[in-house]
Amino acid sequence: MERLFRPLQGRDVALHAAAVTFYAGIAVVPVALLAVWITGLLAGTARIRDLTGPTLASLPDEIGTPRALSALIEAGLHLTPLLALASLLPATLYGEGLRRAFVSISASGESLVGWRGRLLWLPPLAASPVLLLAMFATLPYTNRLWIRDGWHPALGVVLSFLAAWLLLTPVLIWVYRYLAPGRPRWPATILIGSFTAANLSGFLHGFLLFSSLPLDLGTPFGGFTEVGGMVAIGLWLYVLHVIVLAGYAATRSAGR
Repeated sequence: MERLFRPLQGRDVALHAAAVTFYAGIAVVPVALLAVWITGLLAGTARIRDLTGPTLASLPDEIGTPRALSALIEAGLHLTPLLALASLLPATLYGEGLRRAFVSISASGESLVGWRGRLLWLPPLAASPVLLLAMFATLPYTNRLWIRDGWHPALGVVLSFLAAWLLLTPVLIWVYRYLAPGRPRWPATILIGSFTAANLSGFLHGFLLFSSLPLDLGTPFGGFTEVGGMVAIGLWLYVLHVIVLAGYAATRSAGR
């Protein structure tokens, strides 16, 4: 196990994860807007609202998660081509952040790191509407289970976990195989990419559990709940990227 994470030895993983989180903080909303916009063009805005509406209404509202997601989806559905083009530049910053972190950890010096990362992030970005539509298609089934009594909510969580795992797996495989420097072997990339996707899926569901807790996120920030919410999301993204970087290190070691 220690040999798998050897590329992280002597590296400030916390600093690298924080750096990627900075890029993600800029890119996450543009990426979501573009994905929702194209998904709406493919399936229709009414269909997207029908698929997401009941699930958003059933999400815990303690920290305003349903309102934020609903506003994000509506903004994406009303995006114009000009605004979509303007969102493309910050959306690709996430690929740059990942590539810079991977290159720094692997100590494989290269030129044009940022532009390589941006270009190699375009394929997952282009595939995001298909993945998002597949996720939206599962929402009515899982939502029916969440609102029922007995063991049905647990089954809904399991199905939701499996859906997110399956959708994240090809993204992580692409990131470790192509966006990261070097070309690890396919078996290691598929195995560790899938395992990392499972961890991310569980972590995402953990955030939903966190959002259901009756917490006043503004307490440490003088009552500014919005600031507390932004910090909570930032910390969530930070831990998420620690997992992603650990998966990259394991893929690099196992794929040699």
